[in-house]
Amino acid sequence: MTSAPARTGAQSKARKRALDILFEAELRGTDPLTTLAERSTDAEPPVRDFTRFLVEGVAEHRTAIDVRIVAVLADGWTLPRLPRVDRTIMRIAVYEIDHSSVPDAVAVSEAVALASRLSTDDSPSFVNGVLRSVVETRPQPPGSASGAMG
Repeated sequence: MTSAPARTGAQSKARKRALDILFEAELRGTDPLTTLAERSTDAEPPVRDFTRFLVEGVAEHRTAIDVRIVAVLADGWTLPRLPRVDRTIMRIAVYEIDHSSVPDAVAVSEAVALASRLSTDDSPSFVNGVLRSVVETRPQPPGSASGAMG
């Protein structure tokens, strides 16, 4: 598990910036790392380390992240059917859940907050349900089974 930069009050803004960059890259059909580099050049305010951490992580693990999301979607739902903003929000949250030290509840809560501000009226509850299922179905690392000491 990769360590996320220390949590600060600025993380919500960093998540929103990561969302903007990942959303733009998908919309334009460009590599998220290229879009990150473009947005980092003379950026005001500067791109935060946590934004960079999220964009680079989602880009690196996108296939596995998408598999995790698709695995918990209700019948009839596919990744392309999801609103682009919801899909991007969930990718960020799943990356945080699976690859960072950010507590699961924080990753889910922040994703729901972004969906509340930026997507449809139904999106917050949908995003919450999908991400809670992702948390519940996370593979446990070896030695972490219930009853294991350590």
